[in-house]
Amino acid sequence: MANHSLVLDNNTSVSTVTVAEQPLVIGQEFPDVETCRRTMKDIAIAMHFDLRIVKSDRSRFIAKCSKEGCPWRVHVAKCPGVPTFTVRTLHGEHTCEGVQNLHHQQASVGWVARSVEARIRDNPQYKPREILQDIRDQHGIAVSYMQAWRGKERSMAALHGTFEEGYRLLPAYCEQIRKTNPGSIASVVATGQENYFQRLFISYRASIYGFINACRPLLELDRAHLKGKYLGTLLCAAAVDADDALFPLAIAVVDAESDENWMWFMSELRKLLGVNTDNMPRLTILSERQRGLVEAVETHFPTASHGFCLRYVSENFRDTFKNTKLVNIFWNAVYALTAAEFESKITEMMEISQDVISWFQQFPPYLWAVAYFDSVRYGHFTLGVTELLYNWALECHELPVVQMMEHIRQQMVSWFNDRQDMGMTWTSILVPSAEKRIMEAIADAHCYQVLRANEVEFEIVSTERTNIVDIRSRECSCRRWQLYGLPCAHAAAALISCGHNAHMFAEPCFTVQSYRMTYSQMINPIPDKSQWRDQGEGAEGGGGARVDIIIRPPKTRRPPGRPKKKVLRVENFKRPKRVVQCGRCHMLGHSQKKCTMPI
Repeated sequence: MANHSLVLDNNTSVSTVTVAEQPLVIGQEFPDVETCRRTMKDIAIAMHFDLRIVKSDRSRFIAKCSKEGCPWRVHVAKCPGVPTFTVRTLHGEHTCEGVQNLHHQQASVGWVARSVEARIRDNPQYKPREILQDIRDQHGIAVSYMQAWRGKERSMAALHGTFEEGYRLLPAYCEQIRKTNPGSIASVVATGQENYFQRLFISYRASIYGFINACRPLLELDRAHLKGKYLGTLLCAAAVDADDALFPLAIAVVDAESDENWMWFMSELRKLLGVNTDNMPRLTILSERQRGLVEAVETHFPTASHGFCLRYVSENFRDTFKNTKLVNIFWNAVYALTAAEFESKITEMMEISQDVISWFQQFPPYLWAVAYFDSVRYGHFTLGVTELLYNWALECHELPVVQMMEHIRQQMVSWFNDRQDMGMTWTSILVPSAEKRIMEAIADAHCYQVLRANEVEFEIVSTERTNIVDIRSRECSCRRWQLYGLPCAHAAAALISCGHNAHMFAEPCFTVQSYRMTYSQMINPIPDKSQWRDQGEGAEGGGGARVDIIIRPPKTRRPPGRPKKKVLRVENFKRPKRVVQCGRCHMLGHSQKKCTMPI
C-alpha cells in the first residue's frame, strides 16, 4: 500500500519512514520513553495500521504491527549514561492491508488531547463536534463525541490547570491581586470544616478610583449562572463612564445565587465605597429586583433609589398582554417626562385593556417610569451588564475559577488601555455621545421663542406649550435637563439667548476631563502562578477569620448530560427606538424642526 511504504537505504545502513513529515530512522533519539510512545502512536495513526506494544519499561520500547505475519517492527532502547532513548532496530515494510475502517485503536483520549492542544490554546470555545470533524479531515479517522469531549477537557487541564487546582489557588491569587494592585479588594470565603468554596470578591483600585471620582452615581447589578464542572454564579456591579460605556466596579463568584449571597455581595460593595458614598450624589441602582437583592440594597444602601431594568419589565408586559399596540403605548409611558404625560398614556392603555391596572400593582410605576422614579437614571433603561456577564459566562465556563478571573482582568486591562488612549485624542469639552446630544438640543432650540423673566429664569414658548428654565438651578419644567444631566432644547435656547455656552452646563460626569480621570489609574499585571505560594495569606474562613487554608471545590456538581443553553436575544439589550412626536402638528415620526405641515 502507498501509505505503508518504507524506503530502505542500504548504502548508508539507515532505514527511513516518512509519516506526516516526521521521519523515523535508526539512530533517532527521543528525550524519554513517553515521547517515544507518542511518536509511535502518531506514526501508526498516520500510516493507518494498528500498533501492538510488546515491551515498554524504563529501558526499552518494542512494538510491532498487530496484524499476524506483518514484519513491521521497531525496537527503541535507552542510551547508557543518559536519559535519552534511541531507535536500535527498524523493520519498516508492511505486508498487511492496515486499518480499513475509520476507527483506530491508537486514537485514545490522550492522543485527541495532544492533537487539539494548539487549537484550544487559541480558541477555548473549540467545540467537541468541531474536534470530530477536524480529526476526520486531517487524519482520516473517526473518534466518538465522548472521546472528543474528554480530550478537550484533558487538554484544557494541561493548558489552564484543573477546576480543583483553580479553587486551591484562590487564596494565593487574592494575595497577588492585593500585592500588585495596592488598594484593591480581593477575598475568598470558604465554609465548613472541609473549607468548601463559597464566595470570591474582587474589585481593583483602578475601578474604585474611577467610579468614586469620575463616574455618574449609577450602578447596574446582575448575575449570570456558570455552567462549568462545579456550576456557581457570577455577580457584577458595573457603573457607566462619561461616554456610556460599561465600567465594571466589582466582580464576585458565589457557589449559588441566594438571598444570603446577595446580602454578602452588597455588604462588600458598601465596604468598598465606604464613607465616599456619603459625599456622592444620591446613588441609583438598577437591576431586575430579585427578592434577595431588593432586601440587600435596602439593608446596605437605604438611601439609594433601586429601579427596575426595563428589559425585564417590558418582556413581562409583552408576555402578559401580547398586544403590539399596547406595548408601544407602554414604552411611550416609560419615556414620559411628566406625570400628566404618563397618566394620558395610562388612559390610552386602559381603553385597550383594563387588566393593566392589576399589572401596575405588580410593577409599580415609581420603580421604572421616568415620570415617577425618584432619582436620576441618566437615560439608562436596560442593563448593559447583563450582556457582559452572559458573554463572560459563555467564554469562561470551561476555565478554572482563577483562569476565569484572569480572563476578566485581562479584558478590563485592554478596556482601560484603549479608552485611556481614546480619551487623550478628544479635544472637545464633552465626550462624543454627550456632544452629539447637546448639538441636537442646540439645533432644536432655534424653533423656540425666548422670553427672559430675570437673570436666571426664562420662558421658552412653542406652539405646543411654554416651559420655564432656571439656568442657576439647572432645571427645566419639561424635566429632561434634570433627568438626563444634559441641557434640553429649552435650556439650550435660554443659554444661547444670554450668550452662554450650553456645553458648559452639562453635568461634570459627561466631560472629557471626567472620562480621562475614570481611566487614569491602571490595572497592574499578575505574575505567573508558578511564582505564587500555594497557600495564600489572608483568606477568610467560614467564620471570617484570616487563616491559611486550602480551598476545596463547592459541593455542587454539574449534572450529567449536555447543559441547556439559554438563548439570549441581542435585541433585548438594545434600547427601543423612541417614536418622535412633532410639537407643532402632533403627528408621529418627525420633530418640530422638520415639520412641513401648514398650521
